[in-house]
Amino acid sequence: MKRKRLVWQIFPSFLLVTLMAIITAIWFASHALEIFFLDQTATELKDRIALVRYQIDPLIDPLQAERIDRICKIAGQISSTRFTVILPDGRVVGDSQENPAHMDNHAGRPEISEARGSGMGRSVRYSRTLERRLMYVAVAVSQQDRLAGVVRAAFPITSLEDKMQAIRWRMAGGGLLIAIIVGLISLLAARKISHPIEMLKTGADEFAAGNLDKKMPLPATEELAVLANAMNKMATQLDNRIETAINQKNELETVLSSMREGVVAIDATEAIMSMNPLAAEMFECDRDKVKNRSIQEVVRNLALQTFVSKALSAEDSREEDITFYRQAEVVLNIKSSPIVDTTGQRIGTLLVMTDVTRLRRLENMRRDFVANVSHEIKTPLTAIKGYVETLHNREVDSPEDTNRFLGIIIKHVNRLEAIVEDLLSLSRIERDNFREALNLAMVRMGDIFQTAIQVCQKGAENKHIDIQILNGEDLEANVDATLLEQAILNLLDNAVKYSEEGSRVEILAENRNGMIAIHIRDYGSGIATRNLSRLFERFYRVDKARSRQLGGTGLGLAIVKHIVQAHDGEITVDSKLGVGSTFSIFLPR
Repeated sequence: MKRKRLVWQIFPSFLLVTLMAIITAIWFASHALEIFFLDQTATELKDRIALVRYQIDPLIDPLQAERIDRICKIAGQISSTRFTVILPDGRVVGDSQENPAHMDNHAGRPEISEARGSGMGRSVRYSRTLERRLMYVAVAVSQQDRLAGVVRAAFPITSLEDKMQAIRWRMAGGGLLIAIIVGLISLLAARKISHPIEMLKTGADEFAAGNLDKKMPLPATEELAVLANAMNKMATQLDNRIETAINQKNELETVLSSMREGVVAIDATEAIMSMNPLAAEMFECDRDKVKNRSIQEVVRNLALQTFVSKALSAEDSREEDITFYRQAEVVLNIKSSPIVDTTGQRIGTLLVMTDVTRLRRLENMRRDFVANVSHEIKTPLTAIKGYVETLHNREVDSPEDTNRFLGIIIKHVNRLEAIVEDLLSLSRIERDNFREALNLAMVRMGDIFQTAIQVCQKGAENKHIDIQILNGEDLEANVDATLLEQAILNLLDNAVKYSEEGSRVEILAENRNGMIAIHIRDYGSGIATRNLSRLFERFYRVDKARSRQLGGTGLGLAIVKHIVQAHDGEITVDSKLGVGSTFSIFLPR
């Protein structure tokens, strides 16, 4: 429905009422004037009949028709009034304008019938004889208590109607002028009423636009002033509440944003109500776009969907580790908690997610480390115990077997010693104050390379492997020479062990982006891509059987990694199966 402004609802109503009042007044006034004029005309005609009647009464009985007709014509000519004398039977015996002999019987005329009944009659009608509207007044003439005849006077009312029409036009003009004046007053009054309301509307629009600090002016009308004052108070209270709500929201947003856990609120239909930035990062989504969308639509993970369904139906909290597969495997520990409204009605559940990928990996590494250490130590101890018990029980007779058993015992003891030594080295390197105890000095790379090559030269010669220094012997770096030699030696030893006979190992150093890059490249069997991420873990072996056969402890690369990290450096590996491996150490100059 089309809405109208208040002024156009008030003004037409006022104007319509005014017009109806004026039209009604004009109608009643003109009608009253018309009745008044007709009454006056009837009175005058009655008086004129009285002037003529005293001359006619003696002539009716006995009837002297000619004299009556002559009197009517003379009186009618003098007074401009038509006089007619009618006998009781309706026959006309005298008329001021027509020949009575040619006139119709008048017994049925309304005024004649009324005069015969009540002594006087009156009517207004159109005269076919004179072809105009006339007022007729008839008075009965009685003699000796009997009706002797009726004297009728007629007067044209055309002039009266013309006067009434003129009066009506004047009244209509006056009424129109009054209507215009009242209309203008009504319009001004409507504007005066609607203007303060429009001001209130403008103020309400300002409030709706958020300008709650802008106050409404108080109108002159008491009721509207009270309303404006109430709206100003409402705006102030609303502004305070909004500011409080915004502060609370900002505080909550700050808390949620600074949390190290992802937080997601889900309603009873499994739609996302809100989430903090860390949760959006965990789910790899836009937190603003996923609002009110189903969790199944946002995160395609069956385990999470199952957990959410169970959490929504559970009365208490739940907890579970769920694995996600992004660019790498991610493990999230998810805890659920019911969300209730102010009435205690449950409306959803809250998920708190913690990235425990590194923690779970460390736990696995710890379990693997304990298992590996136990295995690495238990294996030589079992062998030593067996051979010692054999010798102790004197079950060996020949000196050759005794010497062979003692050689095996010495070999396993040396292996145990190497494992313990490597563990002690790792423990020493991992100490918090180890970095402060580094004996740093500017050292030439060529000297470190030569020292490491001399130590493993014999093993390389046994496999006819050529160790070559390709570049960077003159480069210098601020390092602990002993530790860096140990790291280079471990890498060279591994390269020699896992290279085929007749192969070669290359060493080179270069300046790269303000750092010293040391590359040790072999052309051996290479390492599968799936094993590269765990290559520097303690006791981790790509080929366990071959590693033990070659005498490795499984701690060499872990020691290298911690030595490089102690120098604020980084170690990487690039390897392909059947092609070879390149270990790169990056150290600050």
